[in-house]
Amino acid sequence: MDGTQEAPTVATLRAHEHRGTVLEEVHARPFRPLGTPRRLLHFAFLTDAAEAEADRAALVRFCAERGVEQPRDGVRQFRTVFGDKALRWEQHGEFTTYCWQLADGDGSLFIRQAGELAWPMGLIEQPGRHLVSVDLQLVRPEATPDLAAIFDAASLCSVTVEDGAARVSTDFKAGADGFVRILVVNQGLDPTRTGALAQRLLELETYRLLALLGLPEAQRLSEPIARIERSLVEITREMTRVDGLDANQRLLDRIAALAAELEAGVAESLFRFGATRAYHGIVQGRLAAIHGEAAAGGETFDSFLSRRMTPALRTCAAIEARQASLSSRLARAAQLLRTKVDIELERQNRDILSTLSERTRLQLRLQHTVEGLSIAAVSYYVVGLIGHLAGLLPALGLTIDKEVVTAAAIPVVVAAVAWFILMRVRRHKNIP
Repeated sequence: MDGTQEAPTVATLRAHEHRGTVLEEVHARPFRPLGTPRRLLHFAFLTDAAEAEADRAALVRFCAERGVEQPRDGVRQFRTVFGDKALRWEQHGEFTTYCWQLADGDGSLFIRQAGELAWPMGLIEQPGRHLVSVDLQLVRPEATPDLAAIFDAASLCSVTVEDGAARVSTDFKAGADGFVRILVVNQGLDPTRTGALAQRLLELETYRLLALLGLPEAQRLSEPIARIERSLVEITREMTRVDGLDANQRLLDRIAALAAELEAGVAESLFRFGATRAYHGIVQGRLAAIHGEAAAGGETFDSFLSRRMTPALRTCAAIEARQASLSSRLARAAQLLRTKVDIELERQNRDILSTLSERTRLQLRLQHTVEGLSIAAVSYYVVGLIGHLAGLLPALGLTIDKEVVTAAAIPVVVAAVAWFILMRVRRHKNIP
């Protein structure tokens, strides 16, 4: 033994097909350092699959025209710099975001010309339906403006974050230019922490609006659900008053139509309500990450959003609960009606069987009567023939009375004819 040890052989491991994806997911959207002063114009658009594909192509053309790096195929996050500006682009499941980073300029806070209301999105084709516009400005303490001149005092939220290293103020209201304004006064944050704070604030506003998209859907469904509920009450009341297969079948058809209408609404709203719950969870996560403490002159983000968003979210939850409850009630009513229809069908079947039984009994009696008449008729004719034959006996030299022969033949003929007819009936009916 020379004291040396062989290096172990490294075997080739068979990787899961999604290992690379899940490993990179936590690194997909890193915080970018941000200096102060800085201005971020953030936009979000709802995009379906076709719009997302067209938007990617438009972004490629935008970068190619300016001679900057273009997004690679398949990427969902992309950042490029041109001049003193930077663009961060992201595609999500149902929306796309553009975040433009601008230099401080002349230091004018939240001021833009009338022709610049949607700038700089005018530089590129609009990806889809516009939902979010945020104007976030990072300033130094000496440039802190009068908050009352910028924000609505009734909705002003102002918090200190990062142990007092920054103060964030907003009223969550879109101004005349369509932008929700967020002011961040940097009182000691380094660029990395500033970038993380800015990204969380933009995501908070984006997911807040996405979560509230469930409210219009809930309001749209409220009236049809109420109408279905009223119709169900009318049907259940009518169920106690009507009898008969046709009447119950009509009620069952009405319930089936109501159930189909309800399920169509459930299918249409299923994704939206599920997305509302998911986005609200993200909002709660961003609020926890920001962890703002109330500053003088405003309330916290948590308090404001909880008070303003909770009624809307409860409305969505209430509509979902009404849909589920109504679906169960329709199913129970349909089951009751099907039971009534089945009972009515059984009653009709019983009556039909009873009628068939009576007809069979009558047919059997008729058959017995016919068989009896047939035996009598055949026996009569056979006995008559025997009587005629007996009339020839004297001519043959036999002194036997014709009447005696005829009378003696009657029981024999009747028995023979009855046996013969019975055998024919049994063979016809396959009776052993």
